[in-house]
Amino acid sequence: MLEDLYGRIGPAVTRTVDGLDEEALTARLDPGANTVAWLAWHLARGQDAQVAAAVGRDQVWTRDGWARRFGLPFDDAATGYGHSPADVARVRARGDLLLGYVHAVQVESRDVLDSLDADDLDRVVDEDWDPPVTLGVRLVSVAVDSLEHAGQAAYVRGVLERTGRA
Repeated sequence: MLEDLYGRIGPAVTRTVDGLDEEALTARLDPGANTVAWLAWHLARGQDAQVAAAVGRDQVWTRDGWARRFGLPFDDAATGYGHSPADVARVRARGDLLLGYVHAVQVESRDVLDSLDADDLDRVVDEDWDPPVTLGVRLVSVAVDSLEHAGQAAYVRGVLERTGRA
């Protein structure tokens, strides 16, 4: 089930980002709205950071040089959580760069999933919640959050296309 769930993220983002130029990727439906570029980056950053932390791996973002390639004006630990509208506007990237990072995160997540057995899913990874969060619950939560953001990005693209802005 987890492999299927995670396997849906990359194709959803690809359908949304593919073919958009940087202007469309960074267009906003209103001044405070998230852009397709920010949503794609954020969902990959969130997945990368949370999956890595849950299983004790390094993040693809820093380990494989994606932070340097993007050159964003944020600390390397930034995932977009708590970003202001001004921060959202600072996420500018070509579609191929966004999709490259999304793909790299998907490959890493598949590798993590392939390394797990059923007992691993019951391991507590976050005691700060009541009840404590297991690896299985965290992995589902991360995938659902990624797919929600992918859906938001698809909606933005659809509006941009209908209004002739994409």
